[in-house]
Amino acid sequence: MTRKTIAEFKAERLALNEVLLKSQHKYIQRFFNVDNGVYLDGALPAKTKEMLGLAASIVLRCDDCITYHILQCAERGVTDAEFDEIFSVALVVGGSITIPHLRRAAGTLAEARSSAS
Repeated sequence: MTRKTIAEFKAERLALNEVLLKSQHKYIQRFFNVDNGVYLDGALPAKTKEMLGLAASIVLRCDDCITYHILQCAERGVTDAEFDEIFSVALVVGGSITIPHLRRAAGTLAEARSSAS
């Protein structure tokens, strides 16, 4: 499996969200609203919630979710040391089957860091 570039990921996500949300089905709309709201600051800061989302996405092995949360984490100032710990927690919880996703996650993070420079 080849990893999408960040630009490809963002373009595809935007285009397909438009297709999906065009129906304006109330339950789809509600779920998207809940998803957006959950990651706002609350008892836990948004940064922490995004780190939790990243760890869960790695354990669940969802590459699109991993990419999304890496970008959100990077925007919220997650450090390389913090990413290493997130990856370590996800590996321990998810086991060796997560290693291919960790490789792609590391590539996405490297791309995000290089494009931010």
